[in-house]
Amino acid sequence: MSKIEKYQQNRLRSSYLYVVLSIALVLFVLGLLGILVLQSNVLAKHFKEQVSMNIFLNDEISISEIQKFQKKLAEKEYVKSIHYISKDSAAQMMEQELGEDFLQFLGTNPLKQTLEMHLKSEYVTLDSVAKIRKDIGTNPHIYEISYDEIHIDKLDRNIEKITLWVLVLSGILTMIAVLLINSTIRLSIYSKRFTIKTMQMVGATKNFIRKPFIITGIKLGIAGSVLAIIALYLLAMYFEKQIPDVKITQQYDILAIVFGGILILGIVITGISTYFATRRFLNLRTEELYY
Repeated sequence: MSKIEKYQQNRLRSSYLYVVLSIALVLFVLGLLGILVLQSNVLAKHFKEQVSMNIFLNDEISISEIQKFQKKLAEKEYVKSIHYISKDSAAQMMEQELGEDFLQFLGTNPLKQTLEMHLKSEYVTLDSVAKIRKDIGTNPHIYEISYDEIHIDKLDRNIEKITLWVLVLSGILTMIAVLLINSTIRLSIYSKRFTIKTMQMVGATKNFIRKPFIITGIKLGIAGSVLAIIALYLLAMYFEKQIPDVKITQQYDILAIVFGGILILGIVITGISTYFATRRFLNLRTEELYY
């Protein structure tokens, strides 16, 4: 094999690698947005269930009464979880936050025994939380019920905005993805325009010339799709480590939709783009190939 042939083969491989990586990058971004759209409810549920309602109890209530009250609350349909925080535990938590022992200055522990209650996501709205507060607030042993109204309000509004913008962004990026992949395929075929015209001049039919290019384009689309799927799966595994409650890799239906969509997009876009790119060069006159 001559040096020129080796050079051309290396150049062809580099061109194919560039096409595959370009397709993979575009499909990766689309797949990521697809997962975010399909996972928006799961993510919203996770963040909402991090909101806590703190029930501060009077000092005279006994441990047995607290346990009965805690058990009664745990049976409520709106409760996700509830746990008891003693005065000493609350003091230790406060000390860690402040970075100093505040009890030395005060002499006594002013903090209250607390039941920290997390609600199910569907009940984390201002109206629902207000009703829950009213429902449990009649207990004479309760000193105060506290929750962050501003945080709940912002969480609700921001989740709606983020979901809307993710959908809009997905639509825009899908259009950009089609254009980018189409441009990449056209550039890869542009380098072979003289080969296409030579085959046409010796009598090869358009379908005969076009077929191997479409097959190659589809193969490149599949390779790019597989790379994008692998990268997304690895990212999902990393994301699960950061937020254990969000089990993306265990939601097989969502993964099947996203990964199947990526593979189909990779095949369809590259196949169609290759078809139209080869048709363009097949229809050019010989002198137009130089422009």
